Amino acid sequence: MVLLYREKNPASPVFCEVGAGNGRFARAFLEEWHSKVRTPITYFIVESSPYHRKLQNELLTDFDVKQTANLNELAPFEGMVFSNELFDALPVHVVEKENGGLFEVMVGIENDQLQEVKVPLTDKAILQFLQENEFELNEKQRIEIPLYMGNMLGEMGKVLVRGLVTTVDYGYTHDEWMQPQRRKGSLRGYYQHQMIENVLQHPGEMDITSHIHFDSLIKIGNDAQLHFAAKLRQDEFLLKAGILQELQEHFDPNPFSEQSKRNRAIRSLIMPTGMSSSFHVCIQEKDMKCDQTELFPN
Repeated sequence: MVLLYREKNPASPVFCEVGAGNGRFARAFLEEWHSKVRTPITYFIVESSPYHRKLQNELLTDFDVKQTANLNELAPFEGMVFSNELFDALPVHVVEKENGGLFEVMVGIENDQLQEVKVPLTDKAILQFLQENEFELNEKQRIEIPLYMGNMLGEMGKVLVRGLVTTVDYGYTHDEWMQPQRRKGSLRGYYQHQMIENVLQHPGEMDITSHIHFDSLIKIGNDAQLHFAAKLRQDEFLLKAGILQELQEHFDPNPFSEQSKRNRAIRSLIMPTGMSSSFHVCIQEKDMKCDQTELFPN
């Protein structure tokens, strides 16, 4: 393993974003940091996609951002590991109960068309996941098994010496997974802004996603010494983090100004009926022994 980066100044804050997409979050974060905090910061981006690394380079030319393809290429550091809609995009296994038995749903091909192929479930890691998380599937019920999520959390636990792991994503708790409306699982595709239930359509051209297992993320994190600190809906998190101050400090009576547009965007994030209610922020800590009251003292 090659360690590409080793922090020269241990006192400098370290922020590590995993799966940064086009880099827009990184740019917004760094602009705000340099305008208000004005202290040195080390910003890592872990991005496996060469295409997205190219977009990030084009957008972040004004900032000193260090890129790498894998977490294990970083030297251990203190700071924060952040991801936004990372875990929902990781590979999953699909399991279904049929005629009282468990089957793994594979992908086959017939007449040049991709098709589902169900084979008896023999993967010990999947069986262990179901047992440890006490999933008893009903007949014809499907569920996604996020084994790669465990690998990713393990890598985060190894590279983070002390600090926080903050995950923004959508998903279900164990009880929510077992509700009747979830019996077909959550695996979906998005193609040209439309949701597609058959993820075998448009191969290579469609974004495929699944809801994450929050209870499992917390449990696996604890095993990786990433101890649970808080889990909040995104709107609740933003309110506790003080987003209302942004509205109070930047009021503009002109409804067409950039500031007014920004204020409307902020309000849309904290409205109970908005998209924020679908997202959660899960915070895990390592060697900090903090909880929600210490994270949000006000």
